[in-house]
Amino acid sequence: MKKLLYIIVIALFFFLVLAPLLSIFIGSFIKNGHFSIENYARIFTGKTLNLLLFSILLAATVSLASTTIGGLIAFFVVKTDVTFRNSFKFLLLIPLFLSPYIIAVSWVDFFVLLGVGTDFIYSPAGVVFVLSFIFAPLSMLVISSGLTNISSGLEEAGLMMTSRFKTILKIILPLIKPSIITSLILVFVLSISEFSVPAFLSVNVFVTEIFVQFSAFYRHEAAVANSLVLISMCVFLLMLEKFYLADAPFLTVSSKAQRIKITELNRCKIPVVFFLAGYLTISVIIPIVVLIIQAFQTGAAALGKALKLLAPTIAGSIFYAGVGALLLVLFGFVFAWMTEREKIRPINTILLFVFGVPSTVLGIALIKFFNTPVLSGIYTSFGIIIFGYLGRFIFIVEKLIANALKQIPDSFDESAQMMGAGFFVRLRKILLPLVLPALFGAFVIGFLLCLAELGTTILVYPPGVSVMPIKVYTIMANAPQGLTSAMSLVVLMITFAGLALLFVGYRFLNGWTKKRCSF
Repeated sequence: MKKLLYIIVIALFFFLVLAPLLSIFIGSFIKNGHFSIENYARIFTGKTLNLLLFSILLAATVSLASTTIGGLIAFFVVKTDVTFRNSFKFLLLIPLFLSPYIIAVSWVDFFVLLGVGTDFIYSPAGVVFVLSFIFAPLSMLVISSGLTNISSGLEEAGLMMTSRFKTILKIILPLIKPSIITSLILVFVLSISEFSVPAFLSVNVFVTEIFVQFSAFYRHEAAVANSLVLISMCVFLLMLEKFYLADAPFLTVSSKAQRIKITELNRCKIPVVFFLAGYLTISVIIPIVVLIIQAFQTGAAALGKALKLLAPTIAGSIFYAGVGALLLVLFGFVFAWMTEREKIRPINTILLFVFGVPSTVLGIALIKFFNTPVLSGIYTSFGIIIFGYLGRFIFIVEKLIANALKQIPDSFDESAQMMGAGFFVRLRKILLPLVLPALFGAFVIGFLLCLAELGTTILVYPPGVSVMPIKVYTIMANAPQGLTSAMSLVVLMITFAGLALLFVGYRFLNGWTKKRCSF
């Protein structure tokens, strides 16, 4: 029965996600029924190559900036006794769960209100500026994990022999080198694949060019060929670090880390608090306050109009995000079980490959695969949006659940198995209660990610189906800035409601689990 479940889940994932991606790869080498590399020869023209190099440089800059900022913050909130460290840990993660285009809108509003013009924000430097704020929390998570797992004994031994600075330089930095490299690669892949921010800020990058080729000029073969260049680059980088990234315990809801050696800041505590509070102000508070100011600049009329425009999409967006999050948790749990308990490691490699596919590329693959007479029922339904969510976020959700499974001793399951309990009995009586907080956290995080997804959804959404990100994105091009800000504010409030649900629900379930599982 257990093996049958594995076969069903793997077969469904292959059909819904992998088969579309493989089909566009094979189809890109066929022209007029024969093998051809003509589609790829066009890539090496001067314009396309320059655009690719420009996108690589932009993504590399974002990666370096985010990792530097995130690493510094991670050190302060994990390794020091800075005041309000737990509050900073939570609050500084907020940009990671907001729609990227909302942050872009808020910074455009900031420069408008400041009265200095928008030349900076509508430029490559503006894209780097916005994306660095978006991905710095991810770097903080990855590097925090590396810092958490450093043995305090090694640090104490180093401090007995040399200064704190040399201990950091000679011991801590080499030990977290895998986390730093993982952060650099992860942010680079996400940055070069990001569609909404460059598109909103009118900066042409490789991923927006793919979108234009496919949706505006209907040059499907050129779009697919360009897509595969981007996929190859992302997957190569991910595979290069798969031994670090596949087992990196980031986005962990709970973990049992080693005892951490805490550095006392003493006289430096106040400056560090001011640094963290200042960064929190710039990355979180200012964007939110600016949106509120801009939305209410002409009174409540703009917010009322925004609610009226978004009202038809709110229920559908929440429903689609909920279904997508549920599917992510179901697939994520099975894949996490297979990798952690059955030790089927190739699944991590497959999920890494899918994770390396840019959002617009996944959208193209789903359209090309399901837009056939046989599969038109899927192509014309909201199901294609859900499958896009599955392909985009399964790696993140699987990692979160896998990290929770790592915390449960194998002896619990083995003891129940020796008593004659079957797999599903052990699952219901032992494993699910223990992992329930992580499953809930995975659901809410998946919900927030699905609610904010734009790159794939904007390509695949069928007629009659509308979701908030698409509504905001399609209107913002010609709408007054106040209306755009008001619409973004409405989406922001719904997102914050999800974050509040995560915080309250996790605390409740964590307390309930401890009571239920105490002996």
